[in-house]
Amino acid sequence: MKGITRATKIVATLGPATDSPQKIEQLISAGVDVVRLNFSHGTAKEHIQRASWVHEAAHRLERDVGVMVDLQGPKIRIGKFENGQIELVAGAEFILDLDCNLGNQNRVGLDYRQLIDDVSDEDILLLNDGHIVLQVESLVNKEIFCKVIQGGILSDKKGINRQGGGLSAPALTDKDIEDISVAASIEADYVAVSFPKSANDIFRARQLLIKASSKAWVIAKIERVEAIRNLNEILDASHGLMVARGDLATEVGEAAVPALQKRMIQLARDKNKLAITATQMMESMTQSPVPTRAEVSDVANAVLDGTDAVMLSAETAAGKYPARTVSKMSEICLEAEKFVEGIVDSHFLDRTFQSIDQSIAMASLFVALHLKIKAIASFTQSGSTALWISRLNSGVPIYAMTPEDSTRRRMSLYRDVQPIFLPQEQNDREELIRIAEQKLVDAKIVTQGDLIVVTIGEPLGQSGGTNTMKIVEISAKPLGGSEQLRL
Repeated sequence: MKGITRATKIVATLGPATDSPQKIEQLISAGVDVVRLNFSHGTAKEHIQRASWVHEAAHRLERDVGVMVDLQGPKIRIGKFENGQIELVAGAEFILDLDCNLGNQNRVGLDYRQLIDDVSDEDILLLNDGHIVLQVESLVNKEIFCKVIQGGILSDKKGINRQGGGLSAPALTDKDIEDISVAASIEADYVAVSFPKSANDIFRARQLLIKASSKAWVIAKIERVEAIRNLNEILDASHGLMVARGDLATEVGEAAVPALQKRMIQLARDKNKLAITATQMMESMTQSPVPTRAEVSDVANAVLDGTDAVMLSAETAAGKYPARTVSKMSEICLEAEKFVEGIVDSHFLDRTFQSIDQSIAMASLFVALHLKIKAIASFTQSGSTALWISRLNSGVPIYAMTPEDSTRRRMSLYRDVQPIFLPQEQNDREELIRIAEQKLVDAKIVTQGDLIVVTIGEPLGQSGGTNTMKIVEISAKPLGGSEQLRL
């Protein structure tokens, strides 16, 4: 725990470039808060090993690092070519053939056989993240005849999107259902569901996690047009969203994504949910030791939008400079956070609260806004109070104190929140507060004369029981003769 903390969290994807205990430790030391295990690649055995290395490294470094399992979702891809790839020329004819085993210059097979039922004449198909554009001309038996609108190199297993969405592939495949069991076995803190179309996809994932005895929270990856249409219901059903800008851009168009990103992040914060911004944030650093100016701006703008976390994919999974990339991203976040505007009184108007603990969370924010509060110390079992406090930016860091390992790992994704281990060895509330104050003093977060806000509940150790807020002035000996106001 350090005196200077970064509000925005960093999610880093593991892969061949970080496939050792030493490299994972370097990533965590560089500032990673949550690691992503991408189940689109690798085996279950490999992911289990990586998760074990993460927990071991986090323990050595005395850090709380979350683990996110990212489910593959439906494989909407072409098959393989005889020679690995072809080059398509604009104006040429090209066939997507359900019965083709190895493709050639004229045709290629499909992993997603239902595509022929999902498309019609004149539909636009986008391959390889939109680099190849085909227009459907006709459907004959098991063949989709297309005209090449935009050509280029097309290689094995590239993805397919239909412009405007509308593919019927289910969000959860048989592989995903098996992988949810793997996620439960490694005690994943988050599971990201790929290509959800409605709240039902999220509800099903949550039911499967409960059946597997997993406490993981569900993140909805927003990458389909249908998901945008059903954004409110999907977000209500999930614990947060990921702005998955790659596939989303192919369906809605690149120009629409920046505004959608802002809308999704704001909606998530309004609904007390989490938001992750992802895809190609520092892409050039897979090969370069420095980011481009555009990438710096992209990360900074996500921070200014209010995202909880920014995510690295190939940059850390397969790049040349994984730890350096994390350090650079952390540097950008810290600089951008200097310009984040704090909340104003109008944010508290017309708000209604669902419970006492949520009301206490909002009251602590109001006090932080109107007094020179140095820190908010939130005693929490489930992490809910800390999450609510973090949804509005007060400019005050939140130190969430709990004995629960799973809660601390989960809170590693919350913006503005720093999880702290605080053993609950006795039932004396005042003594517990004194210990918490001492931790903040020892870490040089607060000094004599500083004001902090404390949120705590009685009975101690009960989830959802936060019912008290205190303003405490730090003395030379915490709580020894300090001024305390109970509100």
